[in-house]
Amino acid sequence: MGVERGSGKALKKMLKRCSSLGKKSNVDVNFNGVPKGHFVVYVGHSRSRHVIPISFLTHPIFQMLLQQSEEEFGFFQDNGLTIPCDEHFFRSLISSVNP
Repeated sequence: MGVERGSGKALKKMLKRCSSLGKKSNVDVNFNGVPKGHFVVYVGHSRSRHVIPISFLTHPIFQMLLQQSEEEFGFFQDNGLTIPCDEHFFRSLISSVNP
């Protein structure tokens, strides 16, 4: 499973809204406290905030989570990118993906 090819442009637009990718500055952290090269996701029912490296986008499991998010919430989420999974599962996923 992966992100569909046709949804690539929409995914890039969504990430620009949620990350420091769209910022043209030499500052290492944007005004929301997100380091350059990272983006914010909200996880679980409590919507806990996690700052994720953009490199995670290539990981197959993370791509599956993004697809689930798109199916449940759509690409244009007003309150930030929400990942529809259990927070404990997400934390274990992040720790296993981290180099």
